[in-house]
Amino acid sequence: MSGADKAKGFDFRAELTGVIPHLRAFARGLCGRPDFADDLVQEALLKAWAARESFQPGTSIRSWTFVILRNVYLSDARRNRFRGDYDPDLAETLLSQSASQEDGLHMGDLRSAMMRLSPERREALLLVGAGGFSYEEAADIAQCAVGTMKSRVARARRSIEDMLGDNPSGGGGKSPPRSVSHREILDDLDKVANL
Repeated sequence: MSGADKAKGFDFRAELTGVIPHLRAFARGLCGRPDFADDLVQEALLKAWAARESFQPGTSIRSWTFVILRNVYLSDARRNRFRGDYDPDLAETLLSQSASQEDGLHMGDLRSAMMRLSPERREALLLVGAGGFSYEEAADIAQCAVGTMKSRVARARRSIEDMLGDNPSGGGGKSPPRSVSHREILDDLDKVANL
């Protein structure tokens, strides 16, 4: 980093360190696996550090790093699309069910529903719902039109509602207890992103 940037009060290292929790949440939402998400974040941070001279102080480092992370994820997905993944957490969950089934909707149900969304819709919902980006910012990150981003978010929400069975017109899932609404679940996207 040049001395001029430091003189302006911009500390790239501190700014980059500050976005790490956001990157981890986004990566976990994209891929659904904490170990893989951490690898994605590490690679994105390395790429961001290597490209630090191209960052324009005064712009959003969060958006800039989200674009880098998204590109790392997409590159890895293309490279490994035929590779089968073994998910030890999922295997453990399937092999060890608790003796008493609790009524109510668990965060695992929401996470499962999120992972059944198409990657584009999941990404849109994570960026706007959990990431707190505006539609315009999310569209820039995903490299699509603002209208496309709005459509993806709306369709993702509708799909989640259908999967969780809280949509009267929807088909699919089990019916949660009346005390849990789909709005409460969708509001919990921040929690899913931070797991």
